[in-house]
Amino acid sequence: MKNIVVTGGSGKAGRAVCRHLVEQGYSVLNIDVQPSPDQVCPFYRVDLNDRGQVIDALQWTGGKDHPFRSFATPDAVVHLAAIPAPDLQPEEVTFRNNMLSTYNVFDAALRTGIKRIVWASSETTLGLPFSPENPPAYAPVDEEHPMRPESAYALSKDLGEEMARQMARWNPGTSFVGLRLSNVMLAEDYPRFSSWQGDPALRQWNLWGYIDARDCAQAVEKALHVNLVGADTFIIANADTVMETPSAELMAQIFPDVPLIGPVAGHQTLLSIEKARRILGYEPEHSWRTA
Repeated sequence: MKNIVVTGGSGKAGRAVCRHLVEQGYSVLNIDVQPSPDQVCPFYRVDLNDRGQVIDALQWTGGKDHPFRSFATPDAVVHLAAIPAPDLQPEEVTFRNNMLSTYNVFDAALRTGIKRIVWASSETTLGLPFSPENPPAYAPVDEEHPMRPESAYALSKDLGEEMARQMARWNPGTSFVGLRLSNVMLAEDYPRFSSWQGDPALRQWNLWGYIDARDCAQAVEKALHVNLVGADTFIIANADTVMETPSAELMAQIFPDVPLIGPVAGHQTLLSIEKARRILGYEPEHSWRTA
């Protein structure tokens, strides 16, 4: 599992994933519509909405005439490319882009013999944006929480998870690991956190969660190697919230009627990462509090 194609490797999470994998000794290829400002690995311009281009990008044999002939046939695909959030483009554009690109990547990977696909689902599938009028069913929110997509973006991720389940069923022995990523943050984003402290409502929409891009990269690497066949999903967040106020106090202030299904100590995340800890061996290594 050393030759990895990363789709969307020029994006916020993708740059961190490519850098981490390269530093860990993997051969990595970034396929995206534009090159990364952090070019740590080869880049190949591919429109993921064009199925032929995706198949071409994944079926290399390292032949001498290939532009990246030193890159062997991929062992796995990490699919991060997408319109990354609601409200960035019209709903139809977001849904069409994210659904078609995900189908093309999944299908092309299977047709070219790649059996391990790690891909970015989203915390939004769980009902975000949360508010007092649209509260979570309980907290900490875990993978058993009802799926409640509230936007075309969230719906594309929800249906992507169903697509992964059915394609894994069609192709016994394959592995689809979906990472429900929280709001991705870079170290340079952390100074902004101070502006949220006076008003918890500013970040209630995702229960004050976040994921450091470097911990996102760690989760991706662990997902590449987890002993898992079929399709499964994991919430990936940092171990703490973005707030200085303790988590139990935040819930009592904003969501007083939402039941807590377990002890919530200190600044503990309200997006449960217990399943990722148990199965992936994931443990966040970074926090804005010590940045």
